[in-house]
Amino acid sequence: MDGFGADIDGPLIAVRAVHFAATAITAGTLVFRTVVTNPASPAEPAVAQSFRTQTQRVAWIGLATAMISGVIWLLLQASSMSGLPFDEAMTSRVLSTVLSQTQFGQVSEIRMAMAVILAACLAFRRTPLTDWLALALALGLTAAIAWTGHAGSTLGELGNLHLAADVLHLSAAAGWIGGLVSLVVLLAAARRHPATAWAQLARDATRRFSILGIASVATLLLTGIVNAWILVGSFHALTATGYGRLLMFKVAAFAAMVAFAAVNRFWLTPELDSAGGLPGDVLHRLTRNSTIEIVLGLLIFAIVGMLGTLHPAIHLVPG
Repeated sequence: MDGFGADIDGPLIAVRAVHFAATAITAGTLVFRTVVTNPASPAEPAVAQSFRTQTQRVAWIGLATAMISGVIWLLLQASSMSGLPFDEAMTSRVLSTVLSQTQFGQVSEIRMAMAVILAACLAFRRTPLTDWLALALALGLTAAIAWTGHAGSTLGELGNLHLAADVLHLSAAAGWIGGLVSLVVLLAAARRHPATAWAQLARDATRRFSILGIASVATLLLTGIVNAWILVGSFHALTATGYGRLLMFKVAAFAAMVAFAAVNRFWLTPELDSAGGLPGDVLHRLTRNSTIEIVLGLLIFAIVGMLGTLHPAIHLVPG
């Protein structure tokens, strides 16, 4: 037992956290590229192509990490579900049973198929339609995580509400936290290349991403309240259980992210817009704050990785 009132499965928590982060980065990168930078593409095709190459690399790394961690997660889950030691659970009988007879296994198969098709889209991109298909698959890969956690086991109409809230929550988190990675890549490139086209792309993308960030934060707040109401149920459960205390830690990290995002949106982005060139100090502060947001986002994914292995507070302190 630990301070959260449950046995901690370190490897499972770690692989869940890595998988959530990698999936979010993949989806967020494609959101940023398709929704933020493509409409704001610079006049110089070489700049647009250079940035696309960089985001393509990030998307590949994220997808490969998501696929590998997804397989490891399935193997660890098979061991947990069977009650057998890891080496004894690695048999075709156990694995086929988990894949065919559990919701987790069936969702994992669907998500792996999505990942393979997404890889094909990234490898054989020919038209803008392929970009949109890749984006839809990446968001589907992210949203389907909802069926592997607490939302997937909630029954009835409440379960449908829980799933809808979790799907939106996961998608908004991917768009914001995952998109921040591409924003930092873009800002770093703009600092290295003082050309006018890079400056214009950085300004336009930062402005457009700030709007996406506001929508993401609003969605995360609303869906987070719904999820907390379903999984915690009362203020007493929030403070009296390990699940509730860990959730409060997650909320604190989220609040810190919002604070840095607010500075970027309401102070630094207007400074960037009003400047004639691309002021290095503003660019540096934007990059620093965005990097801190990413670190806080990764911390949140680690917390989520742990929350998914704990019993919801409402099951421990009903009422």
